[in-house]
Amino acid sequence: MEQTKGKIMLVDESENLRCVIKDYMELNGYEVIDFSDANLAAKSFNTNLYDLCIIDILVSGKDSFVLLQEIRKIDVNIPVIILTANASKEERIKGFKLGCDDYIAKPFSIEELELRVQAILRRCRKGMPAPDSIYNEKIYKMGNFTFNYSGLQLIHEKATRTLTRKEAELLKLLLDHKNKLIPREIILKEIWGDEDHAVGRSMDVFLTKLRSYLQIDDVEHIKPKAKNQRKVTYTDGYEPLVEICNIHGTGFMIKVKE
Repeated sequence: MEQTKGKIMLVDESENLRCVIKDYMELNGYEVIDFSDANLAAKSFNTNLYDLCIIDILVSGKDSFVLLQEIRKIDVNIPVIILTANASKEERIKGFKLGCDDYIAKPFSIEELELRVQAILRRCRKGMPAPDSIYNEKIYKMGNFTFNYSGLQLIHEKATRTLTRKEAELLKLLLDHKNKLIPREIILKEIWGDEDHAVGRSMDVFLTKLRSYLQIDDVEHIKPKAKNQRKVTYTDGYEPLVEICNIHGTGFMIKVKE
């Protein structure tokens, strides 16, 4: 796939404005995925990788500030620009407190919007180590699985599963340190940006989901659970090729049998 300047999520009720922004930005080298409904945008953000979001303050589906909060729960760093026709001082302050990076008042110059996008992306990337491009596939091999991080795909001959962004980020972190213990607090900081107890419970839920996805190979070797038993146990002599383990409550490790 040809390299672009960045992938943008655009959310605005006006089809005309979306077309103008999309056409102009794509002519200038960006990829733009546009939505008129905030619920559809939120669903897409959870399963796709974007570099920047442009959101109109008035959009159907849900409140734009709620959408902004949901985006920030998934990605604390992605730049967000809010478009507005008549935002009050209080509204602008609320937006900045919730994590937006810039406001642009309507009507606006499309050239100015593109320059602001360019400046924000340049500022966000400046001085940072070059990340793996989301347009170049990042592939991991583990046991009988292939994990396409860029495409959010966990592939097995029996099934292919599309992961959420958070699931993909978590699995990538584990695989980047395979067969090594990662402390809970490091995972929370890296993936959630927060060590709060409530966030820790969310992490446990995600890890349980990933474990279940990786057990597709193990079904016939898993022993029936005894009453009140939580940990999965296997028939004698069986060793999973890939397994996420909780190490004495201190952290987690993905064991990959070479």
